[in-house]
Amino acid sequence: MNSKDEAAEISARHVAAEAEPDTPVRRLKLTRASEIEPEPTIWAWKPDEQGRIPAGALTLAAGREGTGKSSFGIWLSARLSRGDLPGMFYGQPRNVLYAAVEDSWSRTLVPRLIAAGADLDRVFRVDVEDVLRGEVMISLPLDVALIEQAIAEHDVAALIVDPLMSTLGSSTDAHRTQDVRQALEPLVRMAERTTALTLGIAHFNKGSGTDASQLISGSGAFKDLARAVLAFARDREGEEQIMTQTKNSLGRLDLPSLAYCIEGYDVPTPKGTANVGRLVFTGVSDRSVEDTLAAPIDADEASERAEAVTWLLGYLMDQGGEAARADVMKAARAHSFSESTVKRARIKAKVTITERQGFGGGTVWRHPQNPQSDRSQFSQSNSLGPEPTEPTAGSVTRLPDEQSQTVIGDPLDIGFCDECGEPMTRTHPGMSKHPQCPPRAA
Repeated sequence: MNSKDEAAEISARHVAAEAEPDTPVRRLKLTRASEIEPEPTIWAWKPDEQGRIPAGALTLAAGREGTGKSSFGIWLSARLSRGDLPGMFYGQPRNVLYAAVEDSWSRTLVPRLIAAGADLDRVFRVDVEDVLRGEVMISLPLDVALIEQAIAEHDVAALIVDPLMSTLGSSTDAHRTQDVRQALEPLVRMAERTTALTLGIAHFNKGSGTDASQLISGSGAFKDLARAVLAFARDREGEEQIMTQTKNSLGRLDLPSLAYCIEGYDVPTPKGTANVGRLVFTGVSDRSVEDTLAAPIDADEASERAEAVTWLLGYLMDQGGEAARADVMKAARAHSFSESTVKRARIKAKVTITERQGFGGGTVWRHPQNPQSDRSQFSQSNSLGPEPTEPTAGSVTRLPDEQSQTVIGDPLDIGFCDECGEPMTRTHPGMSKHPQCPPRAA
């Protein structure tokens, strides 16, 4: 039943009730706030103990074409299927429902899932079998009950819809607030009942503004109903890609932006090699999506940035290879460089950054030739969840026995325990210390 049919049925019930005055149609239900037990937010993705995606709520991943938002959906599915996403599902490999409209499953989505290291047995393509039309895409709100039933029956942790707008019923005008609310509110309520991570991929419109939330295509009801919005953007010169939390109604909004890249990856298939991209987080970023959406730099600014690159590398070498961001900016101002120019110079010069104490303790900038740079850059991305190993088509990536403390690969690629200083293992993704290590004495 589409929204218009549902409205007609409600109207008919009202008419019938009016014919029988003793039959109440609607009544208020009052509940004292004291009778409602308060609960903390449950986070499906909580890297470094900072909640970014809530469970049981709608989250949007929005950006222009080619910015990697769909690759993020694949990354998220892979991490959930392996049980290594920091958050409520960590350590519990779970199933994922993936509804995709625009990409081919055999040529694009499955190869991307393999490249991301997903357990393919736990990621399910979602379609609907219609008696009259055959196999069709899910339609909202019509198929919400079917989706909820599947979530309950198959131990599903997440529903990912790409793109969300394409699943609205044919009678729904995506640019009318009332229509969008009628279509998505049942999905929002379903997410709350099931506590499933519900991610909708959304596109930016052709506007030229820099407010990422306002650029989401369609009615403003999309961003209003979502409890979290992740915006994705690519630097106009292709030097850096950024994810910024532009809405976080259930948690902190002052979370740092994250830098990422889309790596090319070859996936062997029975019919040849499929070349796809996979998303890899590279750490925190000093820039935001709003910065990347700003107007492109002119020739004078390009010249100034080249000057700033030379100055920045020299400054870091003079400081022994690294310096606190605050000190870099103070010195830059003394040389008449703006903060935005120095930020761009850092990217151009491939200067790495690291957090002193998690994401909130300030950053240190390191010269690309500083031997500590590799370790520091990994320490930023490690808390987001482990990156995939080298998967092949049909392969299943196994983690080593947790008690063995076996180190896979170079320790610099894994991270070190904050307590004992020994290398971490891939059995402890998103953690900064071994579980068995007691805290150091104060």
